[in-house]
Amino acid sequence: MFNRVKSLLALTVLATFGFASVATADEIVRTGEGRNFYNNISIPAGAETLYLSGSGASPMEDGSWGDMEQQTVDTFNKFKETLESQGWSMEDIVQVRAFAVAGPYGELDFAGFNSGYQQFFGTDENPMKPVRSFVQIAGLVVEGWLIEIEIRAARMPK
Repeated sequence: MFNRVKSLLALTVLATFGFASVATADEIVRTGEGRNFYNNISIPAGAETLYLSGSGASPMEDGSWGDMEQQTVDTFNKFKETLESQGWSMEDIVQVRAFAVAGPYGELDFAGFNSGYQQFFGTDENPMKPVRSFVQIAGLVVEGWLIEIEIRAARMPK
């Protein structure tokens, strides 16, 4: 009888600790925090994901698309609107991949991208930061576009 009680107690302890480790494994974990992004984000099985892409911006009154910062801000504002319309938030973004071209004078405006990007991530409103890639490319489909951005959002089911 004593061995049976001892075995049941051991199974209860194992089940309790096993359940606790499963519960903590079901979280999105961010590590390797840098100024503007994390180096690692672990997304557990069962997470919901959403992928979006956006380019350029809305044409301005003069017919231009704006500079790198403006196009970045416009693109992230569109992402924010789309995410919120579907019950997601900017905090759910876990990955940003940006493809950028040089402006009309041959300069790649990475500072302009960062200035626009920092309005959406690592802020009081959204303290979360995704992993991030920024790649210079030869060109985009529309004349005047300086940036195309892909995002991946992930969250645990509610």
